[in-house]
Amino acid sequence: MSTPRRAEITRNTNETQIRVAVNLDGTGQQKLNTGVPFLDHMLDQIARHGLIDLDVDAKGDLHIDAHHTVEDVGITIGQAVAKAIGDKKGIRRYGHSYVPLDEALSRVVVDFSGRPGLEFFVPFKRSMIGTFDVDLTHEFFQGFVNHALVTLHIDNLRGENAHHQCETVFKAFGRALRMAAELDPRAGGTIPSTKGSL
Repeated sequence: MSTPRRAEITRNTNETQIRVAVNLDGTGQQKLNTGVPFLDHMLDQIARHGLIDLDVDAKGDLHIDAHHTVEDVGITIGQAVAKAIGDKKGIRRYGHSYVPLDEALSRVVVDFSGRPGLEFFVPFKRSMIGTFDVDLTHEFFQGFVNHALVTLHIDNLRGENAHHQCETVFKAFGRALRMAAELDPRAGGTIPSTKGSL
């Protein structure tokens, strides 16, 4: 077995102070303290379904709202994943997953392309899930792709319950990320690109 691919990133701004540790070859262990309970619940889905060990500690300006915290957690996880994935030799590169939850169904496709791009189509049925503004879901993933340097397509295909819609997105994202980051034994440690780099 190869050495686990791990990284730890600390990111401090005037708005947030965030530390993230990831192990891409983990078992889904998680320690989450963002101050935003629904975000913690969604990050738990990434860890468990992606089999990624994820440790996130965030302090943000929640007295204003959760925007900076959610976006900056996405940024910092993206930075940690980019560092942990390294030179991308031997990875599958592409990953995809469909995940249902009752009436909801989402599809997520990821490419460790080296080019940040997000296509996000989630027609949430309401604007709030408890105290969580659903617009922040997009902000989380935009922050992630900009710093993980991945292309990410997120489509909620069906759904009537906003919580179910959001949860299927995060579960599918965890599983797609797991597939894309996986080492392919047939690849022989090569970079999966005709360019020779990603």
